[in-house]
Amino acid sequence: MNEKYIAQLTGIGSYVPEQVITNHDLEKIVDTNDEWIQTRTGIQERRKASATQSTSDLSSNAAEIALAEAGISAESVDAIIVATTTPDMNFPSTACLVQKNIGANRAFAYDVSAACAGFMFALSNASLYIENGMCENVLVIGADIMTHITNFADRNTCVLFGDGAGAILLQKSTKSTGLIKTSLGSDGRYGNILSVPGGGTRIPLTEETLPLKKHYIDMNGSEVFKMAVRAMGSNAKELLADTGYGIEQVDWLIPHQANKRIIDTLGKKMGIPKEKVFMNLQRYGNMSAASIPVALDEAYRSDLLKKDDLILMVAFGGGLAWGSSLLKWTLEK
Repeated sequence: MNEKYIAQLTGIGSYVPEQVITNHDLEKIVDTNDEWIQTRTGIQERRKASATQSTSDLSSNAAEIALAEAGISAESVDAIIVATTTPDMNFPSTACLVQKNIGANRAFAYDVSAACAGFMFALSNASLYIENGMCENVLVIGADIMTHITNFADRNTCVLFGDGAGAILLQKSTKSTGLIKTSLGSDGRYGNILSVPGGGTRIPLTEETLPLKKHYIDMNGSEVFKMAVRAMGSNAKELLADTGYGIEQVDWLIPHQANKRIIDTLGKKMGIPKEKVFMNLQRYGNMSAASIPVALDEAYRSDLLKKDDLILMVAFGGGLAWGSSLLKWTLEK
């Protein structure tokens, strides 16, 4: 009889750039103010990558911390999956660049693109590799440099986004605790409400298209709000029902850090009290695929997560794409 494997989180790390952009900094370049931003988003500041930093740099820093936490060498990594919509270049993948940077020479590596929900998709792939016995150690990274695709003349979007990276190491285990299940969803019919229209093959980046600023984030905020709350809530509830857990058993909700109003509304609709909802968007804004792993790492470093805590992670992004995951926490300091 074949042994059943589960993906267990054994290492975690995150990295955010040093430069801080406050709401008061944005007041100097666009028609906005601190009160307006905080009231509508809950964000106070965000991080910005330096001119010499790329997504693979941020990813590699986070990955090395996660590996050190797990106590394994990069040579032991079987696979590297990077969730990002701001890769260093079209190819090679950011994951291959991370592989080179950290010396994970045995691994296979590739990127996943599902915008802000990307980490959930990467997490699902990684767990399947472990559960079917293909891999023993998988490095999962969510990383984005959103300030490179943000139009700082657009007051509605420039206040929202920041840069960062988070990484976790999943290892093959026969224990009963670890990643329980992940559920994913998409609906391409609504892709136009949150997108970067230019820079691909439909609207290539040329001298003619550059002034049109199509290579920046384009978002219908009110529609995204409605779809995000509906999709994340429904998906998370289905996941709990499928796994046999009740909402009262969830110790922590770690949602995508996009907007405080979205998070508050989601928690209320799901019946999860505020004290069980982790938020750090006030310091970082929306870091897209990096949001959840960075938040998970910060919750751990802040001694909020205890062994065997049931953690529900939910995310929503362009595509439209969304996902949720249930995790039994295993790390102890």
